[in-house]
Formats: sequence, structure tokens, C-alpha cells
Amino acid sequence: MLLRFLTLMVLLFSTFSANAAEYFVEAKNEALIKTLKIAKSGDILRLASGTHKGPIIINVALTIEGEGKAKIEGNGKGSVILINAANVTISGLEISGSGSNHENNDAGVRALETAKNTIVQNNKIIKNLIGVNLHGAGGSLVINNYIEGRQDHRMNDRGNGVYIWNAPGAKVIGNDFLYGRDGIFVNVSTNNIFTKNRFQDLRFAVHYMYTHDSEVIDNISIGNHLGYAIMNSNNVIVKNNFSLNDRDHGIMLNYTNKSIFSNNIIRNVKEKCVFIYNSHKNTLKYNKFERCNIGIHFTAGSEKNKVFGNAFLYNRTQVKYVGTKWVDWSFDGVGNYWSDHASYDLDANGIADSIYRPNDVMDRILWTQPAAKSLIGSPAVQLIKWSQSTFPALLPGGVVDKSPMMHPIEIKDPVWSGLN
Repeated sequence: MLLRFLTLMVLLFSTFSANAAEYFVEAKNEALIKTLKIAKSGDILRLASGTHKGPIIINVALTIEGEGKAKIEGNGKGSVILINAANVTISGLEISGSGSNHENNDAGVRALETAKNTIVQNNKIIKNLIGVNLHGAGGSLVINNYIEGRQDHRMNDRGNGVYIWNAPGAKVIGNDFLYGRDGIFVNVSTNNIFTKNRFQDLRFAVHYMYTHDSEVIDNISIGNHLGYAIMNSNNVIVKNNFSLNDRDHGIMLNYTNKSIFSNNIIRNVKEKCVFIYNSHKNTLKYNKFERCNIGIHFTAGSEKNKVFGNAFLYNRTQVKYVGTKWVDWSFDGVGNYWSDHASYDLDANGIADSIYRPNDVMDRILWTQPAAKSLIGSPAVQLIKWSQSTFPALLPGGVVDKSPMMHPIEIKDPVWSGLN
């Protein structure tokens, strides 16, 4: 034991049980790299304040604790921390200096398929290509970290804050994401939970691909190109999320089926609160879609979706649907609230006494022939609009709400504070 102390000059004290040791590792002479070569399963490495040289490789189950004062800095090549063993905990560190190779998925922390149940918590992860890469590391937890991407590449050339590939049961909770490409990108996985995270200045806040039976709950997306992109995925729950001032879409469904979107707030999105493409048998209920250019745009079939209990507030176009079939957006006598629906409720049951139709034939003409806008005030156009409102049989098909609500649902804006 004394030989280990003198050789490495890193052990100020040690408290040993039968199977584990605790080390205090000084920030000099590659002490961390040397200590990792002799560490055994269950050991705890407490890093002294200062910068510890990386990259490092972890091959046994252990804990590295920086207590918010220690840094591990890579050399600009590969991943700063590469984990090969299960049940490793990385905590209280500043981690920076990965390489920029997308093919190798260079990251601040990279946990491989043998690294099940990795925990990455309370870290500041900055200036890396990818923040945390769970490459097959099922059951892992990324919790309460600050993850900031690099800004020396174009957005699409940056890495993701957390990248998950085939890591069933992985959870991402209470993290703060800034810059980078996507906040969380998950591909080919199941049973993942992303909750209480905040995303700012990214391409996508959350990006799902081929990920099933998972949850996106209580997250906040601010000023990203797109909030929550659920693609090629089934049985996903997207609930209690907030999208504010995102650019293209608050929520996008692309080949998404049998999923539930509820109690989300989408506000001030420049293009579309929600875009639905070739997605079926989903439920959108009790959401608030507010002050977007388009409330919901759906196309390419997108049939048998239930849309009810939502509030459509002051969107320039509430619904965009180019189709000939009638689609009823009410369920069990409950429709949606439409801020532009002037109606009455004589029986005081909370349901308007007149049907709401967001679009008419002129909308379809304007969507397909934008030059026709110059005729919008002409007597001929006004006659067509009057005829359709007086004789609904002239309408070409589209969305109809047979039970529109008289009052919008109430959902309070979230206040993000991570887990603290």
C-alpha cells in the first residue's frame, strides 16, 4: 500500500474495505490515468481541484467524483472519458476537449455496450463534439448536468448534447442543454424517459428515430429550430412539455403511430405549432396551440388520429389540411376551443351550438395557388365564401369540429429549475 502511495504521489488517504478503496487523486503528472490502471471494482476516485489530463479509459466499475472543482480535459482526439465497464458513476466534474470525429462519435463521456447502468450526474460538459454518448449502454442515467455544445462548427456539423443508440431503459433527467445540434437524439431504442430538461439554441430539442414505448415529459424548448421531433416511432407519450419561440415546428410527427400528446404548450412558433406527416392512430388532447403561423398542418394520410380538448388560440391559420375527406376533431362529445369561432351556447353545457370548420375551398386555392391572394377581396371570392357558409354541402371536405368548446383549457406555463 505504501508503495502505491509513493509511486503515484496521489494517495493522501485511503479507507479500504475488503473489496474497495478510496483514492484522493492530485491534478498532476497524469495521476488520474495511472490510478485508473490499478483501480479495482467498487473503488472511489476523488479528484483534487484543478485540471486532470485526459483522455481516460474506465475498465472496472468505479466512481469518479470531482465535487464541482475538478476538470478532466481531453487532447482533442477521441472521447475524453471512455467507459467499458458497467455500474460506473461520473460526478461533479467539468469535462471538455473531445475530438471532432462524427464517425467515431467523439464525446465528453462515451459509454459502450458493456457499460450498462452508467450514471453521469452533476457535471459541466462543454467544448465536446457530443456531450454524452450512450452507445448501447442500457439502463444508464444522465441527470442534472449542464451540457454546452461547440460553436466552432455549423449547427448541422455539431454533435448532440446526449446521443443514445440502442440503450433500453436509459433516462435523461434535469439537464440544461445549450448550442450543439440536437439536445437529445435517440435512435433505435426502447423504454427511454426524458424529463425535466431545458433546451436552447439547438436544431431539435428532442429527436426520436425508431424509438418505441418511451416518454418525453415536463421539458422546455426555447428558441430552437424545432421542439419535439418524433419520427418513425410508436407508443410514445409526449406530455406537459413547453415549446416557446421555436422556429419551424413545436411538435412534429413523422411516421409516428399510436402515441399520445397531451397537456403540451406550443407558443409563438414562426411556422407550425404541430406538423403531422403520415402518422396514424395518435391522440392529441388538452394541448394549447397558441400564436403560431399555423396551428396544425397534417398531410400524407394521417388518418384515425383523435384531436380533442385542445385550445387553438390566435393562430394565423388554425388548421391546414388539403384533402377531400371529412375529418371530425371531436371525441365523445368533446371538441376543441377555437379563438376565431363566434358561437353561442344556449343550453350552457360548455359546447358551442354550431359546428366549426376551420377551412373552406378558398383556403385550398390559396395554399396551392398563392397568386390568388390578389383576388381575396373581390366580389366573386366573397360570394363563394358566403355560399359555403350558407350551404355547407358546397364545402370540399376537411376538418370539422362538431362539438367545439366554449372556453379554452387552462395550462400553467412551466418554470424550469432543473432538479434543484
